[in-house]
Amino acid sequence: MIDVSDVSKRFVLHNQGGAVIPVIEGASFSVRPGECVALVGSSGAGKSTLMRMIHGNYLAASGSIRVGGTDVARAEPREILKLRREVLGYVSQFLRVVPRVPTIDVVAEPLTTLGVDPDAARARAAALLARLNIPEPLWALSPTTFSGGEQQRVNIARGFVHDYPALLLDEPTASLDATNRAVVLDLIRAAKARGAAIVGIFHDEAAREAVCDREIDVTGFAARRAA
Repeated sequence: MIDVSDVSKRFVLHNQGGAVIPVIEGASFSVRPGECVALVGSSGAGKSTLMRMIHGNYLAASGSIRVGGTDVARAEPREILKLRREVLGYVSQFLRVVPRVPTIDVVAEPLTTLGVDPDAARARAAALLARLNIPEPLWALSPTTFSGGEQQRVNIARGFVHDYPALLLDEPTASLDATNRAVVLDLIRAAKARGAAIVGIFHDEAAREAVCDREIDVTGFAARRAA
């Protein structure tokens, strides 16, 4: 479902005279349907860079990144947007939404964008918000006013509201208490059970051990830099 093959990435620092910083070389791995794989490695090793390339936020310098039938490394922007709507979900650490949009509509949006009946989409969103212990009086408010932990749970609800065949999870249990952490782990297990291919970054070692089938140490993909 997710196939990363011989991928490299370098950054060009235009404000530093065009200096080129190689970051990743030769990254290759696959994630099967129903499998959760953790990206591990020290801070700065390239975990987030690799995840952003899979999501299409960063353009790979070489290689291929296939998610379903789409090569993200070569796809047109409209193809990547379609992939994100239908196939590739993403739970980030940070909430990025249009201000003043009610929380329940923020969570329901991935479904309404796909043409799901608005009432059905809101019902699904409400069920997830309740499961993640977001108080119902808050559903009509913008999540931009919420605490960090509440915003994280809104991100999670939005990421799981549609049954994406592939999921990217960036620290999904960060900022959560034990109760909500357990809910998130159950959501990940359920996604695996229905066949989702999942790539995650988990600094929470216990959470990683609870839901991940294997680990990929991205240190092995570190680009060699001139001395």
